[in-house]
Amino acid sequence: MFTGLIFELGDIVSLERRGNSARLFLDAEALSQEAKLGDSIAINGTCLTIVEIRGTTLAFDISDETLKSTNLGELKVRDRVNLEPALRLSDRLGGHFVTGHIDGVGRMRSKSLEGEVYKIVIETEPWIAEYLVEKGSVAVDGISLTVVDLLRDGFSVVIIPHTAKLTTLGLKSAGDRVNVEVDILGKYVSKYLKKVKDSNLMQTLKASGFA
Repeated sequence: MFTGLIFELGDIVSLERRGNSARLFLDAEALSQEAKLGDSIAINGTCLTIVEIRGTTLAFDISDETLKSTNLGELKVRDRVNLEPALRLSDRLGGHFVTGHIDGVGRMRSKSLEGEVYKIVIETEPWIAEYLVEKGSVAVDGISLTVVDLLRDGFSVVIIPHTAKLTTLGLKSAGDRVNVEVDILGKYVSKYLKKVKDSNLMQTLKASGFA
């Protein structure tokens, strides 16, 4: 579990293809100081496990499914990625609960400077947008953000200069692809409401005078 608050930017050293999978090597100067084999790290919001440590270089195995369903397979040498270690019970929850399980890859439709902040419009598959609500939480490349505008096929967010400086969103531009994870609470509510709709519960409540 993560919070969507980025710890540092890492630099891609290499992405070695191994059949259908791959091994990712990245340099993480700060994170590597406390890193241990087996630790869970969110890389652009994707939960991966440290399998090798070489000084400040950390290695991760990426499955075929993860390569297909996230933007990690597109990474190149010297690309920068958002890094966050797993949440500890003693940590403050400054963002929102982020699982590290990507729902889909969106595309930045536009990025415009409005005063001192950037407004970013992200295009997604319509089914992903259905889980979002205005002023609700969403993780973009692992960054905890607030939905500003809700669109049929996407959403918009606003990032302050601090976020632009310390995350990949300050480096990306229109056309770039980003990992999107919707708020897990929305998934649970949606599933519950679907079960209620598919059952006779609502009819029973109405018949009993509760609706």
